[in-house]
Amino acid sequence: MTLKTLIVIGDRVLIRPTKPDERTESGLYLPPGVQEKEKVQQGYVIKTGPGYAIPMPVENEPWKGEEEQVKYVPLQAREGDLAIFLVNGATEVVYDGEKYFIVPQGAILMLEREEEL
Repeated sequence: MTLKTLIVIGDRVLIRPTKPDERTESGLYLPPGVQEKEKVQQGYVIKTGPGYAIPMPVENEPWKGEEEQVKYVPLQAREGDLAIFLVNGATEVVYDGEKYFIVPQGAILMLEREEEL
């Protein structure tokens, strides 16, 4: 089994939590006291859902083929981002012996992204 078989639904994001003392290259890390008191966690985005579903207007045009009746507003989070999120809004899961969080985008407070200048 690999992570490629997982499909994240809707506005949710799959996050692999970092170790409490793990620091990013830019120096961003949450001290253990903050993690315990504030119920805030950080981790890397592994997969994202398609986004927020918005229904398409129904048009009675029989000559058109059957199309997807739902479109999605994409999420801000992308695979590889470091996310700081509220644990209260997250669901903890264990997959293939590793701990992950399924987090709705609304529970993510901040993202750190590697970008080329």
